[in-house]
Amino acid sequence: MHRLPATFQVDGTAIRKRRKELGLGRNECAKEAGISGPYLTQLETGARRDMRPPTYARLRTVLDVPADDERLLDPSEKPARKEADARHEGAPRQDQDG
Repeated sequence: MHRLPATFQVDGTAIRKRRKELGLGRNECAKEAGISGPYLTQLETGARRDMRPPTYARLRTVLDVPADDERLLDPSEKPARKEADARHEGAPRQDQDG
Protein backbone atom coordinates (compact mmCIF):
# COMPACT_ATOMS: atom_id res chain seq x y z
CA MET A 1 0.00 0.00 0.00
CA HIS A 2 1.45 3.35 -1.05
CA ARG A 3 1.33 5.98 1.70
CA LEU A 4 1.55 9.70 1.18
CA PRO A 5 4.24 11.56 3.08
CA ALA A 6 3.10 13.48 6.17
CA THR A 7 4.21 16.69 4.45
CA PHE A 8 5.65 17.79 1.13
CA GLN A 9 8.68 20.07 1.05
CA VAL A 10 7.90 22.65 -1.62
CA ASP A 11 10.02 25.02 -3.68
CA GLY A 12 8.58 28.50 -3.20
CA THR A 13 10.39 29.90 -6.22
CA ALA A 14 8.81 27.24 -8.43
CA ILE A 15 5.37 27.96 -6.99
CA ARG A 16 5.74 31.69 -7.62
CA LYS A 17 7.09 31.12 -11.14
CA ARG A 18 4.20 28.83 -12.08
CA ARG A 19 1.61 31.17 -10.58
CA LYS A 20 3.00 34.07 -12.61
CA GLU A 21 3.14 31.94 -15.78
CA LEU A 22 -0.60 31.43 -15.38
CA GLY A 23 -1.19 35.12 -14.71
CA LEU A 24 -2.64 34.47 -11.27
CA GLY A 25 -2.41 37.04 -8.50
CA ARG A 26 -1.22 35.81 -5.12
CA ASN A 27 -4.57 36.30 -3.39
CA GLU A 28 -6.52 34.80 -6.29
CA CYS A 29 -4.30 31.72 -6.31
CA ALA A 30 -4.49 31.35 -2.53
CA LYS A 31 -8.27 31.64 -2.51
CA GLU A 32 -8.69 29.04 -5.27
CA ALA A 33 -6.35 26.68 -3.39
CA GLY A 34 -8.23 27.17 -0.14
CA ILE A 35 -5.28 28.72 1.70
CA SER A 36 -4.62 32.21 3.01
CA GLY A 37 -2.70 34.85 1.10
CA PRO A 38 -0.12 35.18 3.90
CA TYR A 39 0.46 31.40 3.88
CA LEU A 40 1.07 31.45 0.13
CA THR A 41 3.46 34.38 0.62
CA GLN A 42 5.35 32.40 3.25
CA LEU A 43 5.60 29.45 0.88
CA GLU A 44 6.81 31.57 -2.03
CA THR A 45 9.44 33.36 0.06
CA GLY A 46 10.69 30.15 1.65
CA ALA A 47 9.64 31.13 5.18
CA ARG A 48 7.57 27.93 5.15
CA ARG A 49 8.25 24.83 3.11
CA ASP A 50 5.99 22.13 4.51
CA MET A 51 2.59 21.43 3.01
CA ARG A 52 0.17 18.69 3.99
CA PRO A 53 -0.86 16.42 1.10
CA PRO A 54 -4.44 17.71 0.68
CA THR A 55 -3.26 21.34 0.65
CA TYR A 56 -0.44 20.53 -1.76
CA ALA A 57 -2.90 18.72 -4.05
CA ARG A 58 -5.25 21.74 -4.12
CA LEU A 59 -2.39 24.13 -4.90
CA ARG A 60 -1.09 21.79 -7.60
CA THR A 61 -4.58 21.70 -9.13
CA VAL A 62 -4.86 25.50 -9.18
CA LEU A 63 -1.40 25.73 -10.76
CA ASP A 64 -2.32 23.06 -13.33
CA VAL A 65 0.54 20.76 -12.34
CA PRO A 66 -0.14 17.01 -12.77
CA ALA A 67 0.20 14.72 -9.74
CA ASP A 68 3.30 13.02 -11.15
CA ASP A 69 5.04 16.34 -11.90
CA GLU A 70 7.54 17.25 -9.17
CA ARG A 71 8.41 20.77 -10.29
CA LEU A 72 6.80 22.36 -7.21
CA LEU A 73 8.81 20.18 -4.82
CA ASP A 74 12.06 21.27 -3.22
CA PRO A 75 14.85 19.76 -5.35
CA SER A 76 16.97 19.04 -2.28
CA GLU A 77 14.20 16.77 -0.97
CA LYS A 78 13.98 14.66 -4.12
CA PRO A 79 15.87 11.35 -4.03
CA ALA A 80 19.51 11.99 -4.79
CA ARG A 81 20.86 10.25 -7.81
CA LYS A 82 23.48 7.67 -7.03
CA GLU A 83 27.01 8.38 -8.09
CA ALA A 84 28.94 5.40 -9.37
CA ASP A 85 32.07 6.49 -7.54
CA ALA A 86 30.72 8.80 -4.84
CA ARG A 87 33.42 7.88 -2.32
CA HIS A 88 35.94 9.67 -4.53
CA GLU A 89 33.91 12.82 -4.95
CA GLY A 90 36.22 15.75 -5.44
CA ALA A 91 39.18 13.56 -6.31
CA PRO A 92 40.79 14.28 -9.67
CA ARG A 93 39.98 11.90 -12.48
CA GLN A 94 42.73 9.69 -13.67
CA ASP A 95 43.33 9.21 -17.38
CA GLN A 96 42.85 5.78 -18.88
CA ASP A 97 46.56 5.69 -19.75
CA GLY A 98 47.90 6.22 -16.34
